[in-house]
Amino acid sequence: MSIKFENVNYTYQDKTPFASRALFDINMEIEKGSYTAVIGHTGSGKSTLMQHLNGLVKPTTGTVTVGDIVITNASKAKAIKPVRKKVGVVFQFPEAQLFEETVLKDVAFGPQNFGVSEVEALATAREKLKLVGLPEEFWEKSPFELSGGQMRRVAIAGILAMEPEVLVLDEPTAGLDPKARIGMMQLFENIHAGGQTVVLVTHLMDDVANFADYVYLIEKGRVISCGKPHEVFQQVDFLSTHEVGVPKATEFAVSLQERGIKFEKLPITRNELVEALVSMKNKEEN
Repeated sequence: MSIKFENVNYTYQDKTPFASRALFDINMEIEKGSYTAVIGHTGSGKSTLMQHLNGLVKPTTGTVTVGDIVITNASKAKAIKPVRKKVGVVFQFPEAQLFEETVLKDVAFGPQNFGVSEVEALATAREKLKLVGLPEEFWEKSPFELSGGQMRRVAIAGILAMEPEVLVLDEPTAGLDPKARIGMMQLFENIHAGGQTVVLVTHLMDDVANFADYVYLIEKGRVISCGKPHEVFQQVDFLSTHEVGVPKATEFAVSLQERGIKFEKLPITRNELVEALVSMKNKEEN
């Protein structure tokens, strides 16, 4: 299932004295099975854009097409509701949404809310808890007895239990220590490898370089650049002008170029940087 934006504009408190335009003529497509990253400064419109993905807000003008469902400003809540099941959103600090008395019940809540039987919902909950790597010993505990990283895995399992076709991640590693962050990103990579469409909203360029296959750069509610990460991160001067960083490997490669070491193409990951430097050394030796 793909998601397509066509000439989407969004204005908060439209047609009031407090109207504030947040999105301007957004045209983008999230292809089925892709791992798409959305980057940009705080206040750039990323979160507003994300809320359009599952119909939390409707475009002021333009259309958002989710699979075979077309969302416009005139769309009724009943018509949009199926989108909430197709597109699962993991908000920043999703553990704040936990509320049930046990981990298992919390993960099973979403499917039951959409009419799945308790038995089937609990079976799905067990499956997704295993998928996110939370040991069975925690399933009957209160989610509030767990560590921050464990609570986040519970919240993610709850989204996955809805069996969404698209998984949207809004700064999913915010507040986690480095080890937990790496583990969380590997979890999402494993989920994507299983065929899941993933949308990552982030300010961490290394995560974009390591995992995404397409990236959109948003500034002041507009798409100002898009393409494969290897293409976008070659535009170092452009990104610098717009105060957007590049992956650490790219930053290091640029500093080497300033010292006379030339790269055919700037590496964007640590492995690519190492391979490029080894290749240069081998050429010199031969």
